[in-house]
Amino acid sequence: MQEFADRLGVTKPPEQYGFSAERLGRIAEFFERQTERGVIPGWSAVVARDGEPVYAAGGGLRDLGLGLPVEPGTLWRLYSMTKPVTSVAAMMLVERGLLGLDDPVSAYIPEFADMRVYDGGSPASVRTRPAAHPVTVGQLLTHTAGLTLGLAHMDPVDALYRQAGHDVLPLPGTTLEQMCAEVGGLPLLFEPGTAWNYSLAVDVLGRIIEVCTGQRLDTFMETNVLGPLGMTDTTFSLPSERVPDLAEIYSPEPDSGRLAVNQELRPTFRQPAEFPSGSGVPGLVSTLADYHRFAAMLVRGGELDGERLLGPRTLALMTANHLPGGADINSFGRYPDDEHRGCGFGLGFYVVTDPVVAGSFGNKGEFGWSGAANTHFFVDPVDGVTAVFCTQVVTWGKHRAPLRRQLRNLVYQAMTT
Repeated sequence: MQEFADRLGVTKPPEQYGFSAERLGRIAEFFERQTERGVIPGWSAVVARDGEPVYAAGGGLRDLGLGLPVEPGTLWRLYSMTKPVTSVAAMMLVERGLLGLDDPVSAYIPEFADMRVYDGGSPASVRTRPAAHPVTVGQLLTHTAGLTLGLAHMDPVDALYRQAGHDVLPLPGTTLEQMCAEVGGLPLLFEPGTAWNYSLAVDVLGRIIEVCTGQRLDTFMETNVLGPLGMTDTTFSLPSERVPDLAEIYSPEPDSGRLAVNQELRPTFRQPAEFPSGSGVPGLVSTLADYHRFAAMLVRGGELDGERLLGPRTLALMTANHLPGGADINSFGRYPDDEHRGCGFGLGFYVVTDPVVAGSFGNKGEFGWSGAANTHFFVDPVDGVTAVFCTQVVTWGKHRAPLRRQLRNLVYQAMTT
């Protein structure tokens, strides 16, 4: 474990930061049990206070077939943990006056003009009606725009996304511009602003960043977010020489639950990315140390090592609950989500509104997000605590373990002040 502490810069006893070293050790004990049980192949985690790492550890294997261990430099597919990074990039443009939260998306993507809303029927014969209001940039950030995901398999509109080629992975040769134009031609799942639904909204936001700046999303992110934060191992397109550091991606077999390579997702980052995805499919690849730097910037109010990305008031707006009437995701969302009970949603992050309902030892106002392969991070601005967890297993249904909630409580139980 010492190599993780050295890589993350853990230099002082955790007691100096209000943590018990003995209790922090329970994090490794818990996740090692999960590897032994075959729930996850391998893992790494870092806990920090006010941006200073107090604990870092990892274990298990990044490749079960080759027997390769998880190391401090292991690369992880972030998937939807790309979304908060893209949201920060968009809010940087808001601060510069290049973008407005109330701006209609159609001002940047013409195909979003005259949107229509699903009004019944099957995928083969849908009924639609004109949208009463335009989709706005702010609704993209809060997932209240009425967009959806092809991989959701919940509604007829999801099926229309799949028919258009917007399923788990984009069609080969599709650009971000093309994908967003096609999404704009599909019906909305609901009237903009009337519900919460996880979606391709941040991909559309990524395209808006391109339109506003005249740069590809990856170029803008490298110059304005990743570079200034020193996230040198974080990228949309992995160089061939770094592929050996990439953790293999797994899913449990439906019947046995035994981990097997996810052959559909395996190619991601093993070949050049065809377009940068602001949403997460495939999104960014990163290391534990790099994403810790992103979390440290957030807990320090938008600044890290002299590089300010956001003003503290902007960050406060992003981490407030924007769902109408203070609603949480489960009451305003289309489908209940046990992982985010007691949580509202801000501009790119879940936000804990009720720790009791959330089953959390933590504070109201904690925010963060997760990725499809069970990566997770959270920021607690009240106590100045951050945590980042990485593994690489896509789980659904009966095989989905509550790793994110357990991580959160393992961190909090170790605090002494």
